[in-house]
Amino acid sequence: MRRALSAGAGLVGAVVLGGLLAGCGAAGARDVVPQVSEAVIVITPDDAAHDVPADGQLRVGVEKGELTQVKVADGEGVPVAGTLAEDRRGWLPTGRLALSTQYTVDAYAVDGQGRRAAKHAVFTTLVPKHKFIGFYTPEAGSTVGTGMIITVNFNRPVTDRAAVERAITVQAKPEVEVAAHWFGSRRLDLRPRKHWRAGTVVTMSLRLRDVEGAEGVYGIQDKNVRFTIGRDQTSTVDADAHTLTVRRGGQVFRTLPISAGSPEHPTYQGTMVIAEKFALTRMNGQTVGFGGEYDIPDVPHAMRLTRSGTFLHGNYWAPPGTFGATNTSHGCVGLADVKGGRSTTAAGWLFEHSLVGDTVEVINSHDRTVAADNGMGGWNLSWREWRAGSAVPRDAESSS
Repeated sequence: MRRALSAGAGLVGAVVLGGLLAGCGAAGARDVVPQVSEAVIVITPDDAAHDVPADGQLRVGVEKGELTQVKVADGEGVPVAGTLAEDRRGWLPTGRLALSTQYTVDAYAVDGQGRRAAKHAVFTTLVPKHKFIGFYTPEAGSTVGTGMIITVNFNRPVTDRAAVERAITVQAKPEVEVAAHWFGSRRLDLRPRKHWRAGTVVTMSLRLRDVEGAEGVYGIQDKNVRFTIGRDQTSTVDADAHTLTVRRGGQVFRTLPISAGSPEHPTYQGTMVIAEKFALTRMNGQTVGFGGEYDIPDVPHAMRLTRSGTFLHGNYWAPPGTFGATNTSHGCVGLADVKGGRSTTAAGWLFEHSLVGDTVEVINSHDRTVAADNGMGGWNLSWREWRAGSAVPRDAESSS
């Protein structure tokens, strides 16, 4: 009955339901004059409209009357929440509509004489032609080190950084403040003020679906990514002393002899984070600007520190006595190993006892500090500098 009445209302604007029903089948019905409600319901967008934007278009109003009820639902019957104005002359949704979705609106009103009116409309929201997604690290379900920085790389440039940043939130248990920092238009990193506490459970929420990241370009992701912070381990590379000292919970766990970058190619100074681990990998000087100086197809126990090619890795080709005595590499930090790798070597031990997200700090290398966007180099920025890279205005932070 409601659908039939609504369809009729769409043709004549408004009818009195009770008056028509009372006259059905009665003697002399042709002498009854239908009482038409003066209430006129206006639904925006129009019935059968297409390509309706998700924001600010849907509204229901009434002239010469008051709204009694407004029902809005998507194609699966999921209702859209809304609020009725105090004077009951208008209704607006409280949230954003979804794109690529058909919505049904049924509105009801009465005029000053209590005569009822109804109106029905169906419209479809915009179907985006261009979409963007974010590729993120770490992976869902992973256990990572206390220095992990969340990184989201977008497949398209983002111009409305604030809208995208607001759609990506991070919650931690135990609770800790997390701030975002943009590196250009395609990369957003998130981290706390200090390293994560061991055992923290972190959930990143990507609510990018229907967010307009650039003109006419909309996000499609709506998911949660949960990972766990493992034990607290950090390593310090002293390039002058040719050592790597591993600490667990702040206590020295083991010290290993290393060979860092040579005076001609020193290792970056500063804090880096293990981003990837490879049991074996190829290292070719041409890929990092060193031409044909080296091409080693089977480097064992390699752990990436920077996007530009700095690794902790096993080294089986250096002469005996190199490790702990001299710096000979092109910027990487090498540890003694054998061809094919072995867990009992220094490199093998470090590989097995390291997690993606573990911090590695290099001191006394006499080189510049690694750039904040070179791998997970964001720990080299103060908290003030880090928060300055956010697109969302925040209260002033006094601490650095």
